[in-house]
Amino acid sequence: MKDKSNRARRILAVLAVLSGTAVLLSACTTTVATTEPTATGGDRALPLGSEKVTLDPKEFSAEITNRYWPMKPGTQWTYRETDGTGAVMDVEVTATGATRKIANGITARVVRDTVSQDGAVVEDTFDWYAQDSKGAIWYLGEETAEFENGLVTSTAGSFEAGVDGAQPGILLPAEPRPGQKYRQEYYRGQAEDNGEVVSFTEMATVPLGHFTEVLLTRDTITIEPDVLQYKLYAPGVGPVQILDVAGPSAGREELVSVTAVPPDTGTGPLGEPR
Repeated sequence: MKDKSNRARRILAVLAVLSGTAVLLSACTTTVATTEPTATGGDRALPLGSEKVTLDPKEFSAEITNRYWPMKPGTQWTYRETDGTGAVMDVEVTATGATRKIANGITARVVRDTVSQDGAVVEDTFDWYAQDSKGAIWYLGEETAEFENGLVTSTAGSFEAGVDGAQPGILLPAEPRPGQKYRQEYYRGQAEDNGEVVSFTEMATVPLGHFTEVLLTRDTITIEPDVLQYKLYAPGVGPVQILDVAGPSAGREELVSVTAVPPDTGTGPLGEPR
């Protein structure tokens, strides 16, 4: 699921309506530093900021099995996104059967993320993910576009690891532990997102159902310091809820369904997701 500055303006949430809000907020003050095995072996701090990393393509796979977001090709997650004014958007995230070889040599899974309002596409993205030999999901770039009346109005936020100084980041650590901090992506001035593991013992209730032992992350954007977002990942399912608690406005995004679709679903051009 895309977690960019473009989306952060729209993926909005009212945290006050959640039970246990005070506990959640206090937990988010954790600042314990930890280390994580890398694809090249050994332990090192997870990448932060603009730190350069060198990854061995042989240690990566486009088959993503991380328990907090297994991306089986032909799986589609459908979300309902509601902003502070009550406006509703539909979000479809599809793990396609397609792969892409990234400039840094890694073959990535292509995941389609399409946001629509009143049946019209307003944002469309190809996200590129790969999993290292330890089980961490790496985020390797995206091709994104915003639309108005069927026309592209912006491609800001697009980047590819290994091109023009862009660096890959961590979407989810192999073994999340409270206090882990990491960058999710880095392309100077365009994509500078960060994550922190808060807990893996949360609960979440969304239209699809009730989930326990949920992973909670706290996400920020360096170039948009007013944005603060929480994500909840259910084991064996993936993201079930996204909450934006600081920034221009407030609202939420919640998982409605998970369905099997043909592997070629979502491989059409941007703006034409079918």
